[in-house]
Amino acid sequence: MLRFFDRLLDWIYKKKCYFCKSSKEAVKMCSKCYDELDYLPVKINRIVECKKIYCAGIYSKNLQKLIRGLKYHNQPDLAYYLAKFMAEYFEQITDRKDFEVVPVPIFKKREKKRKYNHMNLVGEEFCRLTGCTFNKDLIKRIKDTKPQYKLKRHERMQNLSNAFEVDKTNYNGKTILLIDDICTTGSTFEEMIKEFAKHEITDIVCLAATTPF
Repeated sequence: MLRFFDRLLDWIYKKKCYFCKSSKEAVKMCSKCYDELDYLPVKINRIVECKKIYCAGIYSKNLQKLIRGLKYHNQPDLAYYLAKFMAEYFEQITDRKDFEVVPVPIFKKREKKRKYNHMNLVGEEFCRLTGCTFNKDLIKRIKDTKPQYKLKRHERMQNLSNAFEVDKTNYNGKTILLIDDICTTGSTFEEMIKEFAKHEITDIVCLAATTPF
């Protein structure tokens, strides 16, 4: 019902597509721009700590802008489109609905500055679309790490060392699906997987929206 009223208001006020600026559909991402997103082949992208990592899309123009708009330019409405893109890819891998979707957490200070954790928004939308269970309370980031994109592999691992903390009381026993926007080296997933292993939580699959490689 809330989404219906959101769409009605979008139509009344003629919301423009963030990508092509068209107001024809009165949405943040029109169907034409969404259809220009390109999927990667449906296969394992890499394996980290014996866990499978899947990457949904090619890191090209519209997907880059989608992630950057959501992450850095105060466009929370774009979370729905990234979640849809990831869900459509993941449903080609499995039709299981019993995953516990866990977004990569950000440090509290950074979330306060940004006003939201973009992957929490994506996770919520992903679960609405797939029927999976959303869980943002299972793991938190307890270290204010540097941005990863400028760091080399060994610097990334050092940066992320002891960055996460698991609260096993919030675990419901389902297979965990870790989700993130970009998987570059897999170091963020790797550090989270190691932290989960300390608590004997090992049934984990990882999904990123894209990878630069």
